[in-house]
Amino acid sequence: MSEKKYNPREIEAEAQKFWEEKKVFEVSEDPGKEKFYCLCMFPYPSGRLHMGHVRNYTIGDVISRYQRMQGKNVLQPMGWDAFGLPAEGAAIKNKMAPAQWTRENIQYMKHQLKLLGFGYDWTRELATCDPSYYRWEQWMFTRLYEKGLAYRDKAIVNWDPVENTVLANEQVIDGKGWRSGATIERRELPQWFLRITNYCEELLSGLDDVEWPEQVKVMQRNWIGRSEGFEIDFRLSESEEIITAYTTRPDTLFGATYMALAPEHPLVQASAKNNTRVSKFLEETKSQSVSEEALEKMDKIGVPLGVTAINPVSGESIPVWAANFVLMTYGTGSIMSVPAHDQRDFDFAKKYGLNIKPVIVPKKGSSDHNFEVSAFIDQGELINSEEFNDLDSNEAKITIGDRLVSNGLAKKVINYRLRDWLISRQRYWGAPIPVLTNEQEEIYTEKDENLPVVLPEDVQFDGVQSPIKSMKEFFEVTLENEETHIRETDTFDTFMESSWYYARFCSADSQEKMLDERAKYWLPVDLYIGGIEHAILHLLYARFYHRLLRDEGLVDGDEPFKRLLTQGMVLNNGAKMSKSLGNTVDPEEMINNYGADTVRLFMMFTAPPEQSLEWSDKAINGSFRFLKRLWTLVQSRRDDLLNTEEIHPQAHLNEKQAILRRKTHQTIAKVSDDIGRRYTFNTAIAAVMELVNDLNVFQIEDEMDQKVAKEAITSVLLLLSPIVPHICNRLWLDLGFDQPIIDEVWPKHNPDLMMTDTLEIIVQVNGKLRSKITVDGSIENTELEQLVLMDEKIKKYTDNQTIKKIIIVPKKLVNIVI
Repeated sequence: MSEKKYNPREIEAEAQKFWEEKKVFEVSEDPGKEKFYCLCMFPYPSGRLHMGHVRNYTIGDVISRYQRMQGKNVLQPMGWDAFGLPAEGAAIKNKMAPAQWTRENIQYMKHQLKLLGFGYDWTRELATCDPSYYRWEQWMFTRLYEKGLAYRDKAIVNWDPVENTVLANEQVIDGKGWRSGATIERRELPQWFLRITNYCEELLSGLDDVEWPEQVKVMQRNWIGRSEGFEIDFRLSESEEIITAYTTRPDTLFGATYMALAPEHPLVQASAKNNTRVSKFLEETKSQSVSEEALEKMDKIGVPLGVTAINPVSGESIPVWAANFVLMTYGTGSIMSVPAHDQRDFDFAKKYGLNIKPVIVPKKGSSDHNFEVSAFIDQGELINSEEFNDLDSNEAKITIGDRLVSNGLAKKVINYRLRDWLISRQRYWGAPIPVLTNEQEEIYTEKDENLPVVLPEDVQFDGVQSPIKSMKEFFEVTLENEETHIRETDTFDTFMESSWYYARFCSADSQEKMLDERAKYWLPVDLYIGGIEHAILHLLYARFYHRLLRDEGLVDGDEPFKRLLTQGMVLNNGAKMSKSLGNTVDPEEMINNYGADTVRLFMMFTAPPEQSLEWSDKAINGSFRFLKRLWTLVQSRRDDLLNTEEIHPQAHLNEKQAILRRKTHQTIAKVSDDIGRRYTFNTAIAAVMELVNDLNVFQIEDEMDQKVAKEAITSVLLLLSPIVPHICNRLWLDLGFDQPIIDEVWPKHNPDLMMTDTLEIIVQVNGKLRSKITVDGSIENTELEQLVLMDEKIKKYTDNQTIKKIIIVPKKLVNIVI
């Protein structure tokens, strides 16, 4: 018969129409079936998909389709992280309301996602800007406020002068706003917080229970920053006033030669009233960030307060300084500075001519340290420390620490680097915080029956300030008793919405509850997929919020995401794709040129998911050519394969048939492992391509040839169907199958059919590859040893040498130890 031409546009539209009409991907709870919840981090609706989206969502779709073929009840939803500052910028630029801009973008991007054939349950679609979504976030906030887990307090914050809003510490990078790039200023403002610090220990220990990349776990552990130390009291020489400093190194206490206080410390604030140098210093520090990362990199400056403190172990008087590198929000806002053993303290002491007193030196036998050049920050032996001399650092930490505690001069504490989560933003396009304040400045949360507090969407921008801050009809609320309350005009940080969306997908249509019993069936998410750049912000907040939901009785279990897959970026000419660099590639243009299956195949084949992927016009052409070869192969063999029966278990195969069948089952085994366990889609595709190459040269000459070829071709289609589902859907039907391939089960390999008559054995000498030999598959170890030792390549290394032992890994390698 004449071959039909491969027409991606036609076959992809056909498959997508079938899936939609048959509601193939709509799922409900089935307690008798193993569930698999696969979720990709939902996108911000910026207007168009980019290649990073395509890669992320293709990975999720391939795994979801694979798990469906394993017989599992698979949930794969999609929604929109729809609040955020870019919509405000677009509103000002395009003179349209953020809501309109956002919803138009959602519709267009949804169209693009459908073009790619992703198997989403669209009945669960949500957008975080919809009142039906943020209503429950507001409800949860009122519960947290009642429990004391949400609170308002004045705080020194990071102010972004371009965005006109406060940023969390995590959103300040190198002293600049994470989006605007503006230099961050230091301001004191009333803000709303969630007490994430109440959960520090849980958030740390929970990392042991999830299958996440170790790199992400380390980043979270470091950000939480648990440390065990001592709060030590230093009495001022001039009064009975006490300054308490936190340290993890009491072994260095004899080397504390000055104290450094944060600009906001009460002693510094008091000093500024009468000391012009101090007040000038405070003015200078107003423009600096309050994040630790920024403080590490900025120029260290300070000013003496004109008072001294008593070192509690040496009795020496040491000067007290205000310094810009001390954070009021970490520890006690004051530090004992030990310049001989801390590089930051050393640099500050050198700059201002302060005393540097070594109290720890390298252990005997180690090289000496030059304290004129740098601080010695390692462990060692104590000197200049009176009766503690010659103790090693670890002993001294315990001994000196215990002495201080017993003398009432210190207490043991556990400290955390993590600060409470600042959740209020001075922007418009976000969920309103459901809080009212009366004339006596008493705070009330909105009653349940008044929720949601709906964000007005028909607004106009006058500059960059939030329009609701000047809308009396929004913020002035008159109660039944005619008393006027003022509504909060700050909005939630958009990370609030993304911290629980995964759970709302489970019962997205619930009108009565934030989450209902369906959430307990689907959660936790079995596989979460997204970029490693979210390791601290989103992933930490989501883990915290899940525990809040748990404590409210809404979910079971402690962790939201069982397994995490972090995919690499998509690059072009070695750089991340970016409009500013002019190196973006439009996914829709690629779909129009090659078809969705080609784009999906390229994304899966070019690199393992955790590595960066380099865009290549040549490679995407290669993916397209492979699909055309696959199409031609099936269409050209179609007449031979229609109505062909399966191979009988006792059937006799000739050599060429046995070779192809062995290759088929070896390929099934490899692809099953690569997709199901290792997530190495590129090697899975390479294995299928090898099988396709073998099929192309396989000559069909009799009925058994037909049976063997059909088994191989149907296996190819089943193995590729999660990756290139459209072409496999059509070819499967063309082979005469009644049931669509989406409803087929994953093929199983037969280990007996994978056995080969010959084996290739790797031969090593002292662990280094020296030769390869081909042997009979049933060879005994003694005979294998003899063959190896007779190999000419091996004799070069073993002649005149003593062979200590020979290690044999069955069917794989021989290692000769000489």
